[in-house]
Amino acid sequence: MQLVAESLSREEQLAFNRLRWAEICDDPDFANLPGKIESNGLGQVLFMPLASGNHSFRTRAIQRALEDSIGGIALPECPISTIDGVRAADVGWYSDHRFSKVNGQIAFEIAPEICVEILSPRNTRLEMNVKKRLYFDAGAQEVWICDLAGNLTFYRADTPEDASETSGLCPDFPKTV
Repeated sequence: MQLVAESLSREEQLAFNRLRWAEICDDPDFANLPGKIESNGLGQVLFMPLASGNHSFRTRAIQRALEDSIGGIALPECPISTIDGVRAADVGWYSDHRFSKVNGQIAFEIAPEICVEILSPRNTRLEMNVKKRLYFDAGAQEVWICDLAGNLTFYRADTPEDASETSGLCPDFPKTV
């Protein structure tokens, strides 16, 4: 048997995400939880435990290296409104021009040019493939995956299933952090 799910149009989903994400952000029960919160397309809250020290270190190292290399704005836990709820890239890099289009949004309705996911031991390949597709659908130009050893794999929107040796937007970025 094949599961068939009814879905909203992209614009309807973004409007739903706006309202639901505002509710989640305003809910005092979520304010002091030690971890990362996302939502799915139904508005259900997805909770992930706190990241490890290595994860936090790599997040900061990638943010700093992006800003030092190509300027722009590198944001941690970057909330991106997708067709399957609001997902938080570990690092999202925006050019100044693109950020001016989303500045002030509660969850960014245009993905950053670069979305970075830093793996934790509990992440699965399926989860990363889903996030990669969601980020590309939301307008990302590249998705980077940082493995547990700090090695980066680069994916581009024009060939989302094929790993690239380097980033097209930041070709001098180190392959390991």
